[in-house]
Amino acid sequence: MTRDRLLFYCQHSLGLGHLARSLRLADGLTERFDVRLLNGGRFPAGTTVPARVDVLNLPPLGHDADGMLVSHDPAYTVEQACARRTELLLAALDETRPAVVLIEMYPFGRRKFEFELVPLLDAVAALGADRPRVVCSLRDILVQRATGQRKHDERAVARLNASFDAIVMHADPAFATLEESFRPATPLRVPVHYTGFVAPPAPAPVTEVLPRLVVSSGGGMVGEPLVRAAVEVHRDLFIRTGLCTTVVAGPFLPDPVWAWLRDQAARSPVLEAVRRVDDLAAEIARSALSLSQGGYNTTMDLLRAGTPAVVVPFADGGENEQTVRTARLARLGALRMVPATALGDRERLLAALVAAAAAEPAPVRLDLSGAERTARILADVPTALEAVR
Repeated sequence: MTRDRLLFYCQHSLGLGHLARSLRLADGLTERFDVRLLNGGRFPAGTTVPARVDVLNLPPLGHDADGMLVSHDPAYTVEQACARRTELLLAALDETRPAVVLIEMYPFGRRKFEFELVPLLDAVAALGADRPRVVCSLRDILVQRATGQRKHDERAVARLNASFDAIVMHADPAFATLEESFRPATPLRVPVHYTGFVAPPAPAPVTEVLPRLVVSSGGGMVGEPLVRAAVEVHRDLFIRTGLCTTVVAGPFLPDPVWAWLRDQAARSPVLEAVRRVDDLAAEIARSALSLSQGGYNTTMDLLRAGTPAVVVPFADGGENEQTVRTARLARLGALRMVPATALGDRERLLAALVAAAAAEPAPVRLDLSGAERTARILADVPTALEAVR
C-alpha cells in the first residue's frame, strides 16, 4: 500500500530546540507518512535520527549575535548558501511530490528565510488542484516584540490566509492558545488545531536515582551564564544536599567556555563535565535534581520525568517565550523559577536548588501526546478542508 509523503521544513538558528522538537514530531508522523525532513541549521554529530525519517541537510545557516545570517559551512558564502538551499527545496518538492508540506514556525517567525520559503510556497501554489496541503507547525508560545508587533501579526496573517491550509499548534489549549500571543486585526481564515505538547515517550521506571544535579542549556550556544553559575555553587550544593553536579555543555557551547568547564571539573571531585548525551530526557529522569533553561523541549523532558527542577529562562534580546512558559509551569508547581537577571546572585540560586531538592514537584496534567495526534490531524486535513471549501 502506497503511503502519503510529507515534506517537513525546519530551521533552527540559535539553539537546538526547534530541531529536537521537529525530530520528535517527525518520528510520530512516520506512523502515517513517509517523512522527509529538510534541516536548515547545523546538525551536530551524533544527533539521533528516527529510523524511518529521511533527513536532507541544507547548507547550514544561522544567526550571529546581531541577528544577521551567517553560513556555518565554509564552502558557502551566505549568498551561495541561500541560492543552493532554494534549489534544494524546490528539487525536494518536485522529487517527493508530498501530500503535505509542513513548515515549522513560518510565517510567525523565520522572516529572514523568505528567500527560500516564498519560492517554495509559490511552487506549491503553481501545482494547482493537485498541490499538497501547506501546514504551519507552531510551538506553544510566541515571542512578543517590544515594537512592531501589530505590523508583524498583520504580515503573518496575510501570508497564512494566502498560502496555508492549517496550523497545528503543539500545545494544550488549557495551557496556551494562539490568541494569547497572536492578535492581528485581519481575521485568520486558517483553522488552528491543538495537538498537545510534543514530548518524549514516557520514560522507563527509574530503578536508581543518581545523587546529582544535572545542568543543561540545550545546544549550549547561549548557555555560558547558566554553566558558570552552576559551577560557582556546585561545592556548596554538595555540602548542603550531598548532590554532585553534572554539566551537559551542549555541542554549541563556545570552545573556550568548554575548556574552562573541563578544567573546573578536573579540579573538583563533585563536578563532571560532558559535551553531550544521547538522551537528555533519560538523564534528567534518573537525576535527583535538574537546572536548565526553559526551552520547549527541556520543559517537556521535565514534565515527563517528574524530576525536581530549577529553571532559568533565557531572556536576552527581548526573548520572553521561555519566561512566560516557565512562569506558568512554576504557578502550577511543576518547577521553581529563577530569572536570568538573578544568576549573579549565587545565594539565591543555591537556595532555589536546595529547596527544590527537598520537595517533590506537583503533578501537572497536560496533554503530552502531540507527536501522535499531529499525525492524525495532518492525515485528515485534506478532507476537512475540502468539506469547508
